[in-house]
Amino acid sequence: MIAVQRLASRVVAEVLAGASLAASLPRALRDASSLAASERAALQDLCYGTLRHLGRINFHLDALLARPLPDAGLRALLVVALYQLAHTRAAPYAVVDQAVEAAVSLGFARARGLVNAILRNFLRQRDALEARADRDEVARYSHPRWWIERIRAEYPQHWTQVLASANEHPPLTLRVNARRATRDESAAELAAAGLAARPSGPVALTLEVPLPVERIPGFAAGRVSVQDAGAQRAAALLGLAAGQRVLDACAAPGGKAAHILETADVELVALDSDPARIDRIRQNFARLGLAGAVAQADAGRPGDWWDGRAFDRVLADVPCTASGVVRRHPDIRWLRRESDIARFAAQQSALLDALWQVVAGGGKLLYATCSVFAEENGRQVARFLERHPDARMRPLAELGGDAGAPAGQLLPDHQHDGFYYALLEKL
Repeated sequence: MIAVQRLASRVVAEVLAGASLAASLPRALRDASSLAASERAALQDLCYGTLRHLGRINFHLDALLARPLPDAGLRALLVVALYQLAHTRAAPYAVVDQAVEAAVSLGFARARGLVNAILRNFLRQRDALEARADRDEVARYSHPRWWIERIRAEYPQHWTQVLASANEHPPLTLRVNARRATRDESAAELAAAGLAARPSGPVALTLEVPLPVERIPGFAAGRVSVQDAGAQRAAALLGLAAGQRVLDACAAPGGKAAHILETADVELVALDSDPARIDRIRQNFARLGLAGAVAQADAGRPGDWWDGRAFDRVLADVPCTASGVVRRHPDIRWLRRESDIARFAAQQSALLDALWQVVAGGGKLLYATCSVFAEENGRQVARFLERHPDARMRPLAELGGDAGAPAGQLLPDHQHDGFYYALLEKL
């Protein structure tokens, strides 16, 4: 556990210095190849859990410190240990002793006494500290203050739900490949393996207990894929039919593109600008037995890749703040700045204008984000409609959006992550 603590503190320190968890954690796992499977799982839990509850943990640590810590690495070790004490079943005495030893192995031998004192003081003062934390919004909701204020202003009926959901473990939902199995057949296959699952969409099954993808029956054989129930709405909202020419403009890693091909016999083109992620699309198509054109290109520059043949349907799943999926990526809330919203909105606007050129008359473009910020969603679409008189927004009755939320907005809950959809028709 000392090695796990040490690696977790390294990952957390790297994230707080600006690295993404998606980049830092895999590096640590590669370095920890000698760890047992249970220890690797513990490392992942420590990293995700610490970052998920960082607002509250930072509050506790700052209350216990007489002066600022001299090193970010030492602070990272302490927040990891405080997460263990506050949110795991690890024996408190073991957490404290191991953190003291980890401090030595990390080069903080002089701080052994400080580490011991901070952690033991937390245990002694925990009830009082928790009560004080409940009165501080950043500590209570574990989000930056600007994020809390924006969500409260945009969702006055749901803001506490949106913030609280980000601190929960996300559901693990499967998408059944309709070309290889039915939902009932996959449910039976899961049940035969002792895995309980509930229907959560036309081809969706949510596991009651998440497990590693390699242990999911039917995954390797291409009968199921992992995809959030909210993300699975896209294929149905496109109104697909056989023979259509369809573009997935920002396709990697290929989940929505694959779902499109599983749904209808269409001519699909999947684009992405990242060469490494392009391989993920091809790998997913191969596993699922699907055929679609895959190309590396910048969707915002049609002159570089478009052959002049218009598309009947375009899926524009654009880059965004990912504010609707922070429970899967808990580092995002600490790495994002409020100014990033305007930067993403400008990128989205340019992509929409570029992609509108390739939509056929009478065709439709589905605008999608995994954001809950209105600037990237409803306000973005409203500005697009002002610029393009040949566009109209079609109602999404089948979306069944959350009561009290803007049209097209799915707020994160126990069933799905946060997504926004708008269906635009070209007149």
